[in-house]
Amino acid sequence: MSTATGKTALVTGASRGIGRATAQALANAGAQVLVHYGSSAAEANSLVNEIRALGGQGEALQADLGDPDGAAMLSDQVRMIVRDRLDILVANAGITKAAAFEDHTIEEFDRLFATNVRGPFFVVQQLLTLLGEGSSVILVSSLAARAVPGNPGQAGVPSFPAYAATKGALDTLVKHWAFALGPRGIRVNAVAPGVIATDMSSFTRTEGGRDLTLSMQALKRIGEPSDVADVIAFLASEKSRWITGVILPVDGGSKL
Repeated sequence: MSTATGKTALVTGASRGIGRATAQALANAGAQVLVHYGSSAAEANSLVNEIRALGGQGEALQADLGDPDGAAMLSDQVRMIVRDRLDILVANAGITKAAAFEDHTIEEFDRLFATNVRGPFFVVQQLLTLLGEGSSVILVSSLAARAVPGNPGQAGVPSFPAYAATKGALDTLVKHWAFALGPRGIRVNAVAPGVIATDMSSFTRTEGGRDLTLSMQALKRIGEPSDVADVIAFLASEKSRWITGVILPVDGGSKL
């Protein structure tokens, strides 16, 4: 049954992985979906074509959210399409960097925070006038914001200190935005995925990476993008109308 018919949705970073699965889920629920991408034009356009082939509505929008003017560029495109109402905003776009603390550079650190924190911060700010009573904002955080994979010194364990810090910043924004926007009827929540089978988690394709992942989880399989997308679709729906300010783990019971 369609639960988002007549609604408009923006999904950032929607050309691949969790973003793509989320755009598909929202389109299947009946929403008009704006598919944002940074550089993967072919993948974004193929998703839009897929949505339209199934009778849905989709548009591809390009902006580099790591650039200072990226959020403004994206918001201008959104306004041209939806005019005066945005019902669902999923801030999924992000980048990662696996490296030891000692090996991070200032340039890498700044790029991570520009894309993962400044980007969604100003996307929400720029589109705030389109959000109103019943609108839902969902941020994509990470298990890394609250837990470290493996054990200290364990061989082959990826290290994401700066990336994890960006996701911790998003968790903080969830609370502040939920409190500030609640009087307007706007709900703000986040999902915190564990290890999901995407390009960002390529280490799961090795035997050691898979074993490490499964050792952390109560549910013994690698998560799929659709596992997260279905939860995002729930948080965007009327069925979650009394939920705001929540950071929901979607991690198969990781690091319990």
